[in-house]
Amino acid sequence: MNTMTRVQPVNDTKDPILRDSLALNAPQKILIAGGAIAGLILLIYLLDTQHISQSLLLGIGLLLGYTLFHARFGFTSAFRRMMAVGNGQAMRSHMLMLAVAVTLFAPILAYGTTFFGGPVAGYVAPLGVSLVVGAFVFGIGMQLGGGCASGTLYAVGGGRSVMFITFIFFIVGATIGAYHLPFWTEEMPAYAPYSLATSTGFGYTGAWLLSLAVFGIIAWVTLVVEKKKNAPKMAPVPSESGWKRIFRGSWPLFAAAIVLALLNALTLLTRGQPWGITSAFTLWGSKIASGLGVDVASWGYWQGANAAALNTSVFADSTTVLNIGIIIGAFIASAAGGLFKFTQITVGNFAASVIGGLMMGYGARLAFGCNIGAYFGGIASFSLHGYIWGILAMAGTFLALYMRPLFGLSVPKSNDSVC
Repeated sequence: MNTMTRVQPVNDTKDPILRDSLALNAPQKILIAGGAIAGLILLIYLLDTQHISQSLLLGIGLLLGYTLFHARFGFTSAFRRMMAVGNGQAMRSHMLMLAVAVTLFAPILAYGTTFFGGPVAGYVAPLGVSLVVGAFVFGIGMQLGGGCASGTLYAVGGGRSVMFITFIFFIVGATIGAYHLPFWTEEMPAYAPYSLATSTGFGYTGAWLLSLAVFGIIAWVTLVVEKKKNAPKMAPVPSESGWKRIFRGSWPLFAAAIVLALLNALTLLTRGQPWGITSAFTLWGSKIASGLGVDVASWGYWQGANAAALNTSVFADSTTVLNIGIIIGAFIASAAGGLFKFTQITVGNFAASVIGGLMMGYGARLAFGCNIGAYFGGIASFSLHGYIWGILAMAGTFLALYMRPLFGLSVPKSNDSVC
């Protein structure tokens, strides 16, 4: 029988993962062992068939998933809290994460080499209609689908059933987006990529200082908004104390923000690019479509540098390995807290997940990334497109607040401590 400890009340808790974590259950030891065995088997396979960097990325992915789940570190909920009730606690954790990330990224990008001697490049993408439309569509989609790109992966690992629907249609949307991408990038207006470090006279030191100033201003604005709206504080989630907290219960958002920034920097040093998620979804969907007889190799997206990925094993794709690691890491974290369980699917949340998944996949492809690749990775790389992505995704979130009731999804009220 599961034992329950440290029960704390939470007002109006609507998120299934949060609702189930109101108390710490006994660890699900069989599931923990299963997750560990799955990770070990994949590690052995990667060591035998791929470059050592893929094995390192699997480990980074496991830690990313473990961290995301333990801290319930969200992007979707952070945007929703800010827009709905004015609570900026999670947004301030984003600013801390980005501040640590730019501090680590600046010397890595300036030095320009990986652990293995390869080149390093940040995510710096064009500015145009494709970015604007894609980020806005993604913002709507993540509020309907119940999670962003990273949130989808860690919720799948935690057993949230409806997120499997979001996950499947995320892949479908990303694949359709790849097919349509030449229209958006070649026929729609766009400006060249713009880096605060290399497109200006600031250099990496100046861009770092400017970035820190921007993050500080945003954090200050969230405090002003909170005070003006008298926003409710985020409800605490039960946790162990001392060193046991590493393995069970919730982590503080600030701790997760620092860990995620460190792991993103390690990803950059390992594979020469920041953390990303959705390019793998496009690869998986395209390979499935190819197996069904679709000539995906002729698509513009799969020309040039991308062509090689389409013709090799998915395990040679570093983003795929990271994504699998995230799912396994979140699975182990949820089992360690005794929280892995499948949740109910209704007609409403099923429909929202289908539409939200499609919109996120399509939007991510148009916007050159998701909340991780474009927002986190882009801003950490000093790319202006990362800031634009965040603004447009926030605008999409605002619109989605009026759409959620159509699917039976809740809209936070002014006194809700969980959104």
